[in-house]
Amino acid sequence: MGNMKNKSEKRICQNCKKDFTVELEDFDFYEKIKVPPPTFCPWCRLIRRLAWRNERILYKRKCDLCNKNIIAMYHESALFPVYCRECWYGDGWDPSSYGHEYNFSIPFFEQYKDFQKTVPRLALLQRNAINSDYSSFVGESKNVYLSISIILGSENVFYSKTIDKSSDIIDCLNIKEGQSLYENIEGEKNYNCQHLLLSRNCIDSYFLVDCVNCSNCALSCNLRNKEFCIQNKQYSKEEYYKEIEKMNLKSRASREILLEEFSKIKEIAIYRFANIVRSVNSTGNNLFDTKNCKNCFDVYNTENLKYCHRTLNSFKDSMDASFGMKSELMYEYTTGSLNDYNLKFSYSALNSVRNGDYTDSCINCNNIFGCISLKNKENAIFNKVYSKEEFEKLREKIMKQMENIPFIDKKGRIYKYGEFFPIELSPWAYNETLAQEISPIIKIQADENGYPWRKPNIKNFEINISAENIPDSINEVNDEILKEVLECAHKGNCEHQCNTAFRLTNYELAFYKKHNIPLPILCPNCRYYERFLQIPALKLWKRNCMCDKENHSHGKEKCKVEFETSYAPDRPEIIYCEKCYQREVY
Repeated sequence: MGNMKNKSEKRICQNCKKDFTVELEDFDFYEKIKVPPPTFCPWCRLIRRLAWRNERILYKRKCDLCNKNIIAMYHESALFPVYCRECWYGDGWDPSSYGHEYNFSIPFFEQYKDFQKTVPRLALLQRNAINSDYSSFVGESKNVYLSISIILGSENVFYSKTIDKSSDIIDCLNIKEGQSLYENIEGEKNYNCQHLLLSRNCIDSYFLVDCVNCSNCALSCNLRNKEFCIQNKQYSKEEYYKEIEKMNLKSRASREILLEEFSKIKEIAIYRFANIVRSVNSTGNNLFDTKNCKNCFDVYNTENLKYCHRTLNSFKDSMDASFGMKSELMYEYTTGSLNDYNLKFSYSALNSVRNGDYTDSCINCNNIFGCISLKNKENAIFNKVYSKEEFEKLREKIMKQMENIPFIDKKGRIYKYGEFFPIELSPWAYNETLAQEISPIIKIQADENGYPWRKPNIKNFEINISAENIPDSINEVNDEILKEVLECAHKGNCEHQCNTAFRLTNYELAFYKKHNIPLPILCPNCRYYERFLQIPALKLWKRNCMCDKENHSHGKEKCKVEFETSYAPDRPEIIYCEKCYQREVY
């Protein structure tokens, strides 16, 4: 730490044993925030962080302070207390009362493992959320149900993920400023649309791929500024509505036929190598209004980032950060930052935390190290408050001790100062976390790596209606269905954390009736995983443009442009470089 580099370096990841490169600008950043270079490659660093984020597995349990029944992201067997939102944010307890002296004869992470067993945690990570008791990672939104990462004033969001400033959303993924949407993936400013992929500014449309500024269109791809099109063919207004009526969208059987047709349209559609809009000097996917963002995914209104994921709105000058906004100088960080500054190797600094290392769920703190659930404090280590001078001396001493007496995990990986929390210290089993979605493993692999694993709790629901007997048409359904338990068609025979059964909510049924949508036959988890499989990975591959159009600038020869794309080589999409894509689509 502190040594200036004048060139990039090849290193070997101590986790996957593969080569990775630390670039010159990376060394500059590490020097700026006073941390050593990483020993894990970017992908292994991402997975390690995401193993500290449970999004979809919720449990019924008691609040350990007020004893009321709550929904929590922690299993009842968690070794630490879990508080409901009112208790955790309230004045009925003092996080600093859990503080204790640092022991310089024991590795930091060994001490942290014991410390984290004592301090209460927040049942669900929410900030200014209203009527959203069954969802975590919700901020400034209301009426959110079984959904994740719902922010910026969203409202009435069900069974969805990554929804920003949107309302009346069911079964959607990665949506910005949308309204009245069903089964939309990667969309911006769409209204009253169903089954859209990679489309923007579309209205009253169905089954579209990569369409922009279209209204009343269906079963089409790569359209721009069109109206009344089906299968990319122009219709009159009267003809269009007659064709839509023939589709019989109220029927599940009819929709299944249309979805088969839609899958063929996806196969012939042309995909831009990356979904990058109004961005400068940036690489990755799903980038909007970014500048100097490299190897980033799902970020917008940001600058000077690298290896970041789901960061937005003035998140800048950071590396290896996931899930945050309006923050700066963040490194090896995950989940829920707001107005934070200079945080390293930390999880869930909910808001206004500055100058912290190894923090978990802290609020409005400055100069903290190894703290959990601390609020409105300065100069604290393991929740014990010191004078500023004492804190600075102890922090330096602990960093040196972490170098001299490192923590060694069950797989033999060495953890000195500069590493994010080991996965084996995560409060969740690996298969409860987002890491399992991004990089799935089986129990044997988890055991080999020393990762925690939880056997799924298969519930035996008393099913009232089998999947085969769920009504085909929404016209056949009345409010009595709200009393019934419906069977998931997968019946637990899948890798999607199947719930095996599900029920409908009042809002959901009203939405289906209003928009002529037949009832689903899969549980929310299975529906989510089917959407998730349609989006590309959070990594980049070098590939060549697949264009062979003779009327393009490359002539009769196939285009030879090389680019970095998140579409893996084994995916079926037809991927074009920017120039060929623009020529073909516009």
